[in-house]
Amino acid sequence: MLIDTHAHLNAEQFDEDRDEVIQRARQAGVEKIINVGFNRETIEQTMQLTNDYDFIYAAVGWHPVDAIDMKHEDLLWIEQLCKHEKVVAIGEMGLDYHWDTSPKEVQEDVFRQQVRLARKCNMPIIIHDREAHMDIVRILKEEKAHEVGGVMHCFSGSWEMAKECLNMNFYISFGGPVTFKNAKKPKEVLRQVPLERLLVETDSPYLTPHPFRGKRNESAYVTYVAEAAAEIKQIKLQEMLKITTNNANTLFSLPK
Repeated sequence: MLIDTHAHLNAEQFDEDRDEVIQRARQAGVEKIINVGFNRETIEQTMQLTNDYDFIYAAVGWHPVDAIDMKHEDLLWIEQLCKHEKVVAIGEMGLDYHWDTSPKEVQEDVFRQQVRLARKCNMPIIIHDREAHMDIVRILKEEKAHEVGGVMHCFSGSWEMAKECLNMNFYISFGGPVTFKNAKKPKEVLRQVPLERLLVETDSPYLTPHPFRGKRNESAYVTYVAEAAAEIKQIKLQEMLKITTNNANTLFSLPK
């Protein structure tokens, strides 16, 4: 009983063995996967995955790295897709100040448009935040994101930022970095996040957990993230699995 709340199974890294990767996740106890599309190509691929596998659900949105490419018709398309029974969130959206592919003002505009769309459609949002902590919190507040809530995907901020996000009706999600020996900050934050607001993910094929760090990540490895979270929280693994599964089902309105 486990849900990978953020995966990119459409990525080219899986082109040779995608079905085997998905079946390994099932064998590892992963009962549902949220696959995240973040531009036109990956959204189309994500929707195909939801058709091919009954336990894969979709999040559809526009990544800040690709913000410069988003057109008004893309936003209208995302709005239409939100009516699909297997689309459970809008995202990933947000800000990325690491990669210099889209100007900050363009990223911010695309981010704001998607938060407004989520409020219109009453859908939770998935936030991508890379080196943009203060601006992320500011925009979420200004755009009244608390009305729909969502998840801070693969959280890398401080506990102070986490508290701001929790107050805005957000869940905090952790991935492979909490399994790294030298990852002090995410472990400290995870230790303080209330269990009822905690999620686990892989972000596969990226951010592979220990002991597979440096290799391709896949949804089956979310079990290692859950194990690390249980150890940090000092609870039994089965309790962590139950709690994070219930949290994901609640946030994304998934069938139980």
